[in-house]
Amino acid sequence: MHPAIRRPRGALRSALALALPALVSLAPAAQAQAQSQAQDWPTRPIRMLVGFGPGGGTDIIARMVAQPLAEQLGQAVVIENKPGAGGTLAANTVARAAPDGHTVFVMNNGHAVSAAMYKQLPFDAVKDFAPVSTLCAQPLVVAVGKKNTAKDLPAFLAMAKASPGKLNYASVGVGSTQHFAAELLRQISGADIQHIPYKGTPNAVAAVLGGEVDMLVEVASPLLGHIRSGELKALAVTSPTRFGGLPDTPTAVESGVRGFDVTTWYALAFPAGTPQPVVDKMNRALTTVLSSDAVKQQMLSSACLAQASTPQALNQHLVAEINRWDDVRNKAGIAKE
Repeated sequence: MHPAIRRPRGALRSALALALPALVSLAPAAQAQAQSQAQDWPTRPIRMLVGFGPGGGTDIIARMVAQPLAEQLGQAVVIENKPGAGGTLAANTVARAAPDGHTVFVMNNGHAVSAAMYKQLPFDAVKDFAPVSTLCAQPLVVAVGKKNTAKDLPAFLAMAKASPGKLNYASVGVGSTQHFAAELLRQISGADIQHIPYKGTPNAVAAVLGGEVDMLVEVASPLLGHIRSGELKALAVTSPTRFGGLPDTPTAVESGVRGFDVTTWYALAFPAGTPQPVVDKMNRALTTVLSSDAVKQQMLSSACLAQASTPQALNQHLVAEINRWDDVRNKAGIAKE
């Protein structure tokens, strides 16, 4: 090869040799800048986006942490309710927000269910968010009306297997967490129980109370009063361990339904690209808030068990939940919308 052809290569190598130390030196500088941003952050009030209306479960949990979190961070934390499309409107707002730590999303398990249920979302449920920490987890309860003769979950499932397709369950709608949880129970147990969707928790609960429907799997908080009054019977809770609000009710796993471990969970996440030092600072503040006895008791009053996590653990949990519910949807023959 002609020597003239070789010269650009040598020149390129020389240029790279000169540039590489400069590029390497940028990494510590960028890291130092991110650390400095975290020290100054937050510089203004933080918007906390809730994908549901005031008074709902997600809103209640958000308000329990907003004020003590503001005290930790030295800036106001302002709740912004943006209901619609199962929480995806708020999620999309956060996904498109500036990644500067001043907009945060109150994520829940519905975020994972939506990712499993819809063909196309305006955001990537995992990649477009920077997880911070879980907030709390709430068990679901398998409940029947007071006139139902089943004394426990195995007895109810035996009744269902003895009369395939005759028993039914209520949910708050196709593709909801409650629907998918009950479908998971059906798949694991092999019991042929028919699904009847309702518009919202009050209607689904009323259907079971009135004897229109045999069973429902619902978050604990709206059922506790009915269970304690005897209007509903709690057959099992779906958490890994027994729930303090219903200490005499066994878990589904204790009842012999292995793999039926489901919780409604809440978490915080920033937009993707938020500097890691900012994420870590928020995580530390949130861990302090969630270790407070006052916050723990507040959450327990809503049947939610306070629990912080690392950002990495939350990310892993989210991915696992999406895969899990996508598998349930697929096995149930439910088409993505």
